[in-house]
Amino acid sequence: MANELSKKPETIFEQIRQVDEYGNEYWGARQLAKALDYTDFRNFLSVIGKAKEACKNSGHEVENHIVDFNEMVPIGSGAQREMESYKLSRYACYLIVQNADPTKEIVATGQTYFAIQTRLHEIRQMEEYNRLSTEEEKRLFLRNEMKKHNSQLAEAAKDAGVIESKDYAIFQNHGYMGLYGGLDAKGIHAIKGLKKSQHILDHMGSTELAANLFRATQTEEKLRRENIKGKTKANQTHFEVGKKVRQTIKEIGGTMPENLPVEESIKQIESKEKKKLGKKS
Repeated sequence: MANELSKKPETIFEQIRQVDEYGNEYWGARQLAKALDYTDFRNFLSVIGKAKEACKNSGHEVENHIVDFNEMVPIGSGAQREMESYKLSRYACYLIVQNADPTKEIVATGQTYFAIQTRLHEIRQMEEYNRLSTEEEKRLFLRNEMKKHNSQLAEAAKDAGVIESKDYAIFQNHGYMGLYGGLDAKGIHAIKGLKKSQHILDHMGSTELAANLFRATQTEEKLRRENIKGKTKANQTHFEVGKKVRQTIKEIGGTMPENLPVEESIKQIESKEKKKLGKKS
C-alpha cells in the first residue's frame, strides 16, 4: 500500500471508490483509513467521530453519509474476512480528511481531492443551476459565481500577504498555470486567440467556468484553513490546487480547459438578457 500511494497519490481515492447495487458510490472506511496511512483502524475511528459531529452540525443527516456495514478486508495469502466498518459518502470522506492528521502528506492530497469533488457534486445538485436550460443561462450563473468567489479569493490572498496589484496578478497566474498545464494568462490569450483587452473568464463556456470556479473556491479554502502566509507559499498553493483540478478533469475523461472552445463575450449575453427584461416590463 505504501508503494502504491507513493506512485499514485492523486488517483488512490478513485481506485478505492466503490458502487453498490443501486448505483450509489461509496468508500469503505477501512480502505480509506489505509489510503490515509492510518495503520490502526481504532485511531481512525476518532476521525470518523469528528466527521459525524461535523456532518450533524452542518445540517446533514449522518445516516445518509456514514452507514454501518461489514467490509471485506484482506488478511493475507489472498484471503479476506468480514470486519465491522462504515460505508462513506463522498461528503463523509470530505469531512474525514478535514479532520484527519494534517502532518500526513496523503491527507493533504485527500483534502484537495475531496474538496474539489464535493464542490463539483454540489454544483451539479444546485437546484437553481439545474433549473437552467440553456448554455447561456449556465454561463451567466457560473460567471456571477466566479465574480463572487474571485472577490473572496482576493481577500484570502491579501490575508496571506498578497497585497500589491502586481503581486495579485502573479498569484492569479499561478492558479492558471496549474489548471492550464503551465499556461499563464498571456499564454491562454494566445492559445485561444483572445485580444489583450478581452477578459479570459468572459469568453469561457460553462464547463471551463466550472473548472475555474473549483480552482478559486478551493484555493480560498486552503489558504484560510492552513493559515498560509507569504506570497511565495500563496502562489504555490494556487498552483497546486489548479494542478489538482486539472488532474481531476483528466481522471474523469474531461477536455483540458485550454482545449475548450472560445465563446462569445458574456457581456453580449448580459446585454441580451437586459433587453429581454426591458421588453417584459
